[in-house]
Order: sequence, then C-alpha cells, then structure tokens
Amino acid sequence: MKTKVHVNQHIIKRNHKTGESEPPLTVKTYKSNDYGSTVEITGPSRVIYRPDKPLSCGARVWIETDHEVKVLE
Repeated sequence: MKTKVHVNQHIIKRNHKTGESEPPLTVKTYKSNDYGSTVEITGPSRVIYRPDKPLSCGARVWIETDHEVKVLE
C-alpha cells in the first residue's frame, strides 16, 4: 500500500504563534490519515517535490513509500 507523509506548514506556523504542539506530520494512505510528531519509515522511500501538481491537500513536497510507516508520537 502506498503511503505519503507530509509536513503541514500551517500547523507549524500556528504552533509557533500559539505555543501549542499539534502534530504537524500527516501519514496518508488510501483508507486513513494519521497525525504525529515523529514517524518511522521501515523501508526505502523517496522525497518528491512537485510544485506544478500538488497533493489534494495542497502539499508540494512529501515522502512516499510502499513500506510500513509507524507514527511514534
């Protein structure tokens, strides 16, 4: 199953402004979105920058893998 991990810059900016610590990492599969502050990718992955064709959430840079991604915190 293909998994995409991206950093939500809006959450990072909001955390900086408000002092909160909402998890800024999104781990997306075809069936779920999980959120965390630390993730572990258990196999090969690739970093993709695609400014002309972002993900539906707006992300232009993400990590993509076919291996397990564990949300640690």
